[in-house]
Amino acid sequence: MASSVFFKSSLVKKFWMGITGLFLITFLVVHAGINSMIFFNDSGVTFNAAAHFMGHNIIIRTMEIGLFLGLILHVVDGLVLNFQNRKARPVRYAKESPNTSSKWYSRSMALLGTLILLFLVVHLANFFVVSRGIVGSLDELKPDAKGQENLFSLMVTVFGNPIVVVIYLLGCFSLFWHLLHGFKSAFQSLGLNNSKYKPGIALVGDAFSVLISVLFASMPLAIYFKFIQ
Repeated sequence: MASSVFFKSSLVKKFWMGITGLFLITFLVVHAGINSMIFFNDSGVTFNAAAHFMGHNIIIRTMEIGLFLGLILHVVDGLVLNFQNRKARPVRYAKESPNTSSKWYSRSMALLGTLILLFLVVHLANFFVVSRGIVGSLDELKPDAKGQENLFSLMVTVFGNPIVVVIYLLGCFSLFWHLLHGFKSAFQSLGLNNSKYKPGIALVGDAFSVLISVLFASMPLAIYFKFIQ
């Protein structure tokens, strides 16, 4: 009984939110690093080599399973915590002024997380299912200059659609605000955000939120406007 109460507690859920959040932050760093190789502007040769390694390395493929499990757990925990918080105070105070105690994005993590999840569904439908041969195949695309599978060619095709580009930009916009609160919140949930390190964590979190979001947003824009070919 005690064990059941323990795993249902909001403290445990916040702890797992912090763990999975840091795991996903690590994934963002790796993913951004691989994708940024399109900026070599060599018709995708360098990017395709890196993408091929990531897609055919058994360790990386195994980590993908952990990533999806972590993502699902992160989303479920976030939605459950949001539900519990609303249930704990179903009626707002008449004179409540939320802006004085927290930022709007801190109170909108569930909404921002849901928007990011929808963006990820679009992203997976455009790239993951093709690169993994679930639907279609990269074999249907002309190989690059070195005869490699041409995921870059798929990127050029997908980001040639302005509607898709707008969806990606909205996803990056949501990601920025989610990270702005989530980065610091992850350390706080794990008890690592003490007064000594808090200013440094906040600074790194703000810089990371801007850098990652701008980097991801710049990729579809660079391809759409043909700065990269």
